[in-house]
Amino acid sequence: MSRFWSRLVSQLDPYVPGEQPRMQNLIKLNSNEHPYGPSARVIEAIASANNDSLRLYPDPTAQALRESIAKNFALKPEHVFVGNGSDEVLAHVFHALLKQDAPLIFPDISYSFYPVYCGLYEIDYRTIPLDDDLCIRLDDYMPERAGKVGGIIFPNPNAPTGRGHPLDLIESVVAANPDIVVVIDEAYVDFGATTAASLVTKYPNLLVVHTLSKSRSLAGLRVGYALGHPDLIQGLDRVKNSFNSYPLDRLAQAGAIAAMEDVAHFDHTRKAVMHSREQLTRDLTSLGFDVLPSQANFIFTRHPEFSGEQFAAALRTRNIIVRHFKSPQRITNYLRITIGTDAECEILVKACREILAAAK
Repeated sequence: MSRFWSRLVSQLDPYVPGEQPRMQNLIKLNSNEHPYGPSARVIEAIASANNDSLRLYPDPTAQALRESIAKNFALKPEHVFVGNGSDEVLAHVFHALLKQDAPLIFPDISYSFYPVYCGLYEIDYRTIPLDDDLCIRLDDYMPERAGKVGGIIFPNPNAPTGRGHPLDLIESVVAANPDIVVVIDEAYVDFGATTAASLVTKYPNLLVVHTLSKSRSLAGLRVGYALGHPDLIQGLDRVKNSFNSYPLDRLAQAGAIAAMEDVAHFDHTRKAVMHSREQLTRDLTSLGFDVLPSQANFIFTRHPEFSGEQFAAALRTRNIIVRHFKSPQRITNYLRITIGTDAECEILVKACREILAAAK
């Protein structure tokens, strides 16, 4: 601890991102990155924007990008907020909308950045336990059960479990809590769940957060966005413009627009991931793994004869990296495995088979 740190910095427990190892012949299945590259149109757009105009500041409102996103969801640009990845968008959401007089609530097993944001912005929060099947019980987010709260946030599908919820149940939570902001974090929604974007014009308290890092294959570009009522978007803009008026550079805006417009590439590659996920689920189940139903680009799985740490270490010796969570206790035997290419999934299954055979 540095003697120059503020009280707040001394108390922070920062988020730990997925490992980015430098290993030869690595099968990297730990960070939920897309196994297929971005649209060729993205590469072309970035190359075209890489010119003398870089001496100029980018459009601080990212108007063209907001128009492209809005068109995709039959909304208006006033319904769209953009930022450097959904993590930055979420940071502004926590600061602008979720710091209230009553506690924020979210699942106890979920995106581990949520409590980090609460620590950074000194937001009181309370976690709601998942059920015994590691499902979010949406009834727990109804006022009669949740009590007085200052906001709600949860992912759909949830991370790291991959479980999703139908739109009608999501809507029931939003409708039942008209006086607080309900944030649906849809980082993985394009891999099998249904977005709540169609509800943002119906419910002024709903904010939907997306990223281009997953289904658009642009984790390295850092672009995310939120969809919501213009009042919510203006609140986010006020915080953004008090922090960084130019969050998205010219190259990011150009690439993101191209990604949003190339619907064919987006649809083809996300369906390929979904197909590989179902095949990997079948393969691991045949080897005795328990695999939770997933609507994301990853699976959450365990083998009854191994600890999660033990199996992750065994895979690592074979140059396969997956994500193991040391807490909370009831998920320590699970591994979160990103869906790779079919070839990578086959290598993974072969490695699992060898590890199990060697243990007999």
